[in-house]
Amino acid sequence: MIERTVTVVPEDGLHARPATKFVETVNEYDSEITVGTPDDGDDLVNAGSILAVTGLGIKTGESITIRAEGEDEQEAMSALESVLTTPETDEE
Repeated sequence: MIERTVTVVPEDGLHARPATKFVETVNEYDSEITVGTPDDGDDLVNAGSILAVTGLGIKTGESITIRAEGEDEQEAMSALESVLTTPETDEE
């Protein structure tokens, strides 16, 4: 299992499009992935659920804890960290 705390960069925080992209990325991997705020401790939520992720209410500049466990945990963590640290653009 690996765990990282990442500061959220997209302007909308972890809402709307950034949250959708985050959840879609989570679902590309087989690892068990959970997220929450650093204050949540072991009360992290399923990162593959858009309702759970948006329910965290993470804003730009806030930190989020990601835990991944599985054969592709390193790849998953790298991809998710990239989603959270890349500013959102208007390109679609």
